[in-house]
Amino acid sequence: MCGIVGYIGKKDAKEILIKGLKKLEYRGYDSAGIAFFKNQKVEMIKSVGKISKLEDKLQKGDFSNYNIGIAHTRWATHGKVTLENAHPHQVGEITLVHNGIIENIESLKNDLEKERATFYSQTDTEIVAYLLNKYLEPDFLKTIQKVTKLLKGSYALGIIVKSEDSTLYVVKKDSPVVIGLGEDENFFASDISAIHEYTNDFMFLDEEEIAKITKDSVEVYNKNLEMISKKVQTIQLEQESLGKQGFPHYMLKEIYEQPIVLEKTLNKYMDKFSELPDLTTYQEIHIVACGSAMYVGMIGKYLFEENASLKTIVTVASEYRYEKTIYNNETLVILVSQSGETADTIAALRKAKENGQTTLAIVNVKSSTIAKEADQVLFIEAGEEVAVATTKAYTLQVAMFALLSLKLAYDKKLIMDIDSYLKDFKEIPNLLKKVIEQEDDIKTLAIELAKSKDIFFIGRKIDYAICLEGSLKLKEISYIHSEAYQAGELKHGTISLIEKDTPVIAIITDREIAPKSISNVEEVESRGAKSIMITTEKLKELVDASLVVPSVCQFLQPLLVVPILQLLAYHVAVLKNCDIDKPRNLAKSVTVE
Repeated sequence: MCGIVGYIGKKDAKEILIKGLKKLEYRGYDSAGIAFFKNQKVEMIKSVGKISKLEDKLQKGDFSNYNIGIAHTRWATHGKVTLENAHPHQVGEITLVHNGIIENIESLKNDLEKERATFYSQTDTEIVAYLLNKYLEPDFLKTIQKVTKLLKGSYALGIIVKSEDSTLYVVKKDSPVVIGLGEDENFFASDISAIHEYTNDFMFLDEEEIAKITKDSVEVYNKNLEMISKKVQTIQLEQESLGKQGFPHYMLKEIYEQPIVLEKTLNKYMDKFSELPDLTTYQEIHIVACGSAMYVGMIGKYLFEENASLKTIVTVASEYRYEKTIYNNETLVILVSQSGETADTIAALRKAKENGQTTLAIVNVKSSTIAKEADQVLFIEAGEEVAVATTKAYTLQVAMFALLSLKLAYDKKLIMDIDSYLKDFKEIPNLLKKVIEQEDDIKTLAIELAKSKDIFFIGRKIDYAICLEGSLKLKEISYIHSEAYQAGELKHGTISLIEKDTPVIAIITDREIAPKSISNVEEVESRGAKSIMITTEKLKELVDASLVVPSVCQFLQPLLVVPILQLLAYHVAVLKNCDIDKPRNLAKSVTVE
């Protein structure tokens, strides 16, 4: 969840490293630091809080003559948020930055303390620096090999060795790292966004690989210290996705981008509809993901089961990786992740493969670990998503499940008129645009919600899955306590939480059970709740709704409801003056357990 970036070349390292750190802010952080390197001397500057505080410190000194450096944004795991715990860490000849978690840190620390070692921080990273310094050899590759054999956990390490004036080292295990290649300069970072401004040529390290980087060369070694050849990939990021483009926040910009990226993604796959994966051979599907991606999976479960009669189990990845899982020979495991670097989801993927199961990934980042390791991959075309709270990636992931379930239902001959459905898919981006244009009405509702301490969402069947995402968005960016419940469970305890003027948001899109959902709304209203109902055009005569979305086929209806909930959460957060793009304690890419 931390971010690392490094530079070696002829340019001003300070400017490049600061820009890189700012590009990595979305990952979440509580402190930041930089180490500059020249003439076997390391200069470290660290700060607690925003990167702007680090910039203030840098302005008080002359750091313009450094051409080598490493930098870090920290999200606290071992130790509190203090200057001492901020990276980089330095022990003797070694200075390093670290993304990941060392799991056996206590035993390593105990062994070092028996040797009377003294530590200045509470971090696992300082222990790694201590070990590298302790086992330092003239050939530093051998030092890395020896130390990494002692470590259990995940790490992307960027290392400076004082005796090697013109070299940086990078080591990777279970944490993402990319190397950027330039002319008379090279870079490394946690992801492409930190360094794409300077190069389009990238090299991705695989597990337990080591890179030795100078301004003129990059040598990559495997864990046996054998030099290996790595493929250089040329990747052009879409410039139109960069910057806020006049919007006050990235999140709002990304909400408004949804019709565009939805059309791009759907066209990509509808043009080759028959080439979508054939799921007819599977008796069961496991959908594994975290956070919003798991709520996408719950929508996928309803779409598969209701429309294609395929048993589907949805499990949060942090549980799936440890629980006893019973597979059969016809199980497909679908992994969903925007970044493709979610640590628990990667572990779940590897578990499935170790058990001989076929894996299918739905991801946004083409160069990610999950994309590389899954048997099959469906890429969404969200472009760069900067705001921590996902919007457009979530919508596109739902769209992929809509396509997969439609294809499966057609292949099983459960639906016959495929052209009418594909026509609906063609029209959905324009309908989504019309939904987003209801923003002024949504702002009005947000004024009342922003005053609340508790907000509840209720729904049945697929509407419940939609409620879960709406509730999460509200919690993530506005910090208002919110819960989503199955509407039918109100009498089993939940209704005791309803007080006078408690907002209850009800999603009602299924005609078959709409009367039951309306009855549930009446129950909370009789206890003093203020209800907000969201429904479809076909149900508006039945439901006294606050907001209405167009009616579409059963595969696509969730795509038109969720953007309303995204905008509702956004405007509540605006009214509460929250840091919308970078909510407290959260990170975009959760690369540790």
